[in-house]
Amino acid sequence: MTAGVSLRPSKADELRYTPIAEHGMIGDMRTAALVGTNGTIDWYCCARFDAPSVFGALLDADRGGAFQLAADVPARTKQFYFPDTNILITRFFADNGVGEVQDFMPIVDDSREADRHRLIRRVLCVRGSLPFIARVAPRFDYGRSVHTVSSQQGQIVFDSPGLSLALSSSVPVEIDGPDACCAFTLDEGSAAVFALDRIGDGVEPRACPLSEAEDLFGATVRYWRGWLSHSRYRGRWREMVHRSALTLKLLTYAPTGAIVAAPTTSLPEQIGGERNWDYRYAWVRDAAFCIYALLRLGFTDEAKAFVHFLSQNVCLTECPKGPLQIMYGIDGRSELPEEELLHLEGHLGSSPVRVGNDAVNQLQLDIYGALIDSLYLYDKWGEPLSSEHWDTIGMLVDWVCDNWDQPDEGIWETRGKTQNFLYSQLMCWVAVERAMRIAAHRGLPADMVRWGKARDTIYRRIMDRGWSGKRQAFVQHEGDDVLDASVLMMPLAKFISPTDPKWLSTLDALGEELVSDSLLYRYDPRSSPDGLRGEEGTFSICSFWYVEALSRAGRVDEARLAFEKMLTYGNHLGLYAEEIGRTGEQIGNFPQAFTHLALISAAFNLDRALG
Repeated sequence: MTAGVSLRPSKADELRYTPIAEHGMIGDMRTAALVGTNGTIDWYCCARFDAPSVFGALLDADRGGAFQLAADVPARTKQFYFPDTNILITRFFADNGVGEVQDFMPIVDDSREADRHRLIRRVLCVRGSLPFIARVAPRFDYGRSVHTVSSQQGQIVFDSPGLSLALSSSVPVEIDGPDACCAFTLDEGSAAVFALDRIGDGVEPRACPLSEAEDLFGATVRYWRGWLSHSRYRGRWREMVHRSALTLKLLTYAPTGAIVAAPTTSLPEQIGGERNWDYRYAWVRDAAFCIYALLRLGFTDEAKAFVHFLSQNVCLTECPKGPLQIMYGIDGRSELPEEELLHLEGHLGSSPVRVGNDAVNQLQLDIYGALIDSLYLYDKWGEPLSSEHWDTIGMLVDWVCDNWDQPDEGIWETRGKTQNFLYSQLMCWVAVERAMRIAAHRGLPADMVRWGKARDTIYRRIMDRGWSGKRQAFVQHEGDDVLDASVLMMPLAKFISPTDPKWLSTLDALGEELVSDSLLYRYDPRSSPDGLRGEEGTFSICSFWYVEALSRAGRVDEARLAFEKMLTYGNHLGLYAEEIGRTGEQIGNFPQAFTHLALISAAFNLDRALG
């Protein structure tokens, strides 16, 4: 299968936008910011992931707002993370000096106290002498809200109706219209600090002297290294696995334990196309898979926090779509109305820009299997489930037994017609089978006869109607012969032996039709219309699933080569978006939790296969 032709932006537009992959992420487990390799923060929502953007130049270079900080002379740049942390360093190499910007959000107490929210940018000259320029240009509420600028007690205060920010700086800053700017020169060994604080609601502006910034830097380093030290992974790809783990931790909303799918909205799956979605919410599926990946590495606190989020923040409902929604707000809210921001042009002209997500109202049956599988692993590797948790699991499994054969929108959230998707039925089987395992292991009360009958019926239905004699493969949904990469989960979920002849035939068929240089398309929208115009790139989680399926099938050399190839598609920091375009560019929301959790799982299982 080959990718379709993208709607290419003009050269002028390409110069206005920093590519998606040319970014690193910083955060404090309440929100995140993306920092370009040019030193510009062009995505930042204050003070939580799903808040309106303050800096949104990634979605509109003119109206979105940005925090520019860079050498004021021609310079080469390189970007890396301070080792074993989420502190991002952007270096500038010029003729007369070398400087760097250290970007981080302080974490000193697990970031659960949210009264003061702070973003710190330390600038250092490490060799020679270097001039710098800074411009802070907030555009509140996705650029819809007008703000005022004033100088108060040596700080610049940006006031908007819904949010106020205070900028403190160790170098003089001037007001320039709606912005603040400055130019300064640093000699070798000298430094400057910029701190942007959320103020109001009893939080007063506060300066950030050089000494305090240095102390906060050290405390934040200790936090991240202390957290990462609990990892049990000692395999071949430690650096990549640990970067993925640090990324997943950054995507956790500490106050509730929710995990967002990505920190961004509307980064396009096709440049110039309409496949632009808001991913700043907690998908049950994504979060459950994240818990699986983190448990593998020994991070049980995150699993406990997510279980607490489900228990305390999510209300189960009685409605035709089932007791669970596919996603929730990071505070557990169920209403996520979708809106198009018509005043923003979108990344490289890819419109519409959307906030909210109407897919919240879809029926996606696979979420029950993802959730109960993660709770099964939590019970096994974390701590025993409570009686209240077991009552909830029992209620969910009873619902699955009654509804597993409904047509739904499937894992890929198609906006076309509903189908009897194989993956949805597979994960319903997982929901019942894992619940039965928990009950048997713990001696818990369960209607094992009813559950066992449903489990076996789902199995036979998949083996009968999910198998295509014509394609000699398991297919996307009943009544057609379309292939879909989601069936790669069949052996991973222990539904079928990874060396079963039917499975090996399916693996070959997927390789012939959906694989391109180890990268997998999730399906062919021309053969399986999904209700949207245009095409998309390869789906990175599927590529890592492919690695794992190959390794489990005994094709270890192929699996290792495919994995090593996938690592070359990560950006300079080892971060991945949702998809990879036809020339290797990152597309879709960034960074994507789904991709990083699949990398961890693939590395873990490939290590085990290699011995």
